[in-house]
Amino acid sequence: MVVLWHIEVSHFNEKVRWALDHKGIEHERRVPMPGLHGAHALLLTRGAQRRLPVIELDGQRIGDSTRIIAALEEYRPEPPLYPAEAAQRERALALEDFFDEHLGPDVRRLLWHHTLPDTDATVAALFPEPVPARERLLRATAPVARAFVRRDYGVSEDRARTARAAIGAAMDRVEAELQPSGYLVGDAFSVADLTAAALFTPLLAPPGRPFMPPTIPAALQALRDELTARPGGAYVHEMYARHRLGSAVPVG
Repeated sequence: MVVLWHIEVSHFNEKVRWALDHKGIEHERRVPMPGLHGAHALLLTRGAQRRLPVIELDGQRIGDSTRIIAALEEYRPEPPLYPAEAAQRERALALEDFFDEHLGPDVRRLLWHHTLPDTDATVAALFPEPVPARERLLRATAPVARAFVRRDYGVSEDRARTARAAIGAAMDRVEAELQPSGYLVGDAFSVADLTAAALFTPLLAPPGRPFMPPTIPAALQALRDELTARPGGAYVHEMYARHRLGSAVPVG
């Protein structure tokens, strides 16, 4: 069995969950205690990776969402996430890298800036399926955890403003790159579409995105409404409606 260690709320982890589900790769999901997940990732990868997701595949433990998807393409080529044509593949991978570097961290930073001050909202975001023991531990350690997350992800008022502008620029990029087909590259769904759509969550909250927090901080509702109303917001929802069709986690 393929094993995925993940954090439910994380959009980088959603990127990998979606790739596994899209390819129909049966897998087990394991969730370490938030706050300890960095140490867990380091242990799993023998110091090579300090963030989740980490996947165990064919006896190897692989970190980083981009490296994981590359490994999944080799493990199960169909349905492909990499375009077959070389130029299109290069473009899809470049867009994956752009959204990984210029969208994902800023969505995370902006969400945490507005969520961390409210312990109830933080618990609800991290534990979409209640686990009382984990919730009690998080509440008990909230002041320390809050300071750690701020430092680890560079969360501050100034950087939240910068993040908001970067998110708008990433939406501009989506809209500029969209092809007549409705996809970012060529005529088919690719890693570029999966990455862009996944990393706009949990801000956009398209139906079909698993492990969504029940609410969004009030300060971000206007941004969610603005982005959802844009052509790029419609694109994110469409990608989820067309291609986020189920889970490859065995039932029972």
